[in-house]
Amino acid sequence: MKLIMKTEFDNLRLNDKHEYESDSNGDKQTVKIYCNDKLIAKKLQIKKSIRYFGIKEYKQYLTEEDQHA
Repeated sequence: MKLIMKTEFDNLRLNDKHEYESDSNGDKQTVKIYCNDKLIAKKLQIKKSIRYFGIKEYKQYLTEEDQHA
């Protein structure tokens, strides 16, 4: 997985075709986004540090409004 922008992660999360789950464990929070049971992106938050990751081909899962990049 590689780092992606927050706006791209939000685009994937808000897509009705995708499912997501969140998990908290102490100071660590994880949000994973799936498309057809395939993990396509995740957000890791440890204390105040937040990182967004996407699979190599994550751009094919973005909705039209965010594919201008």
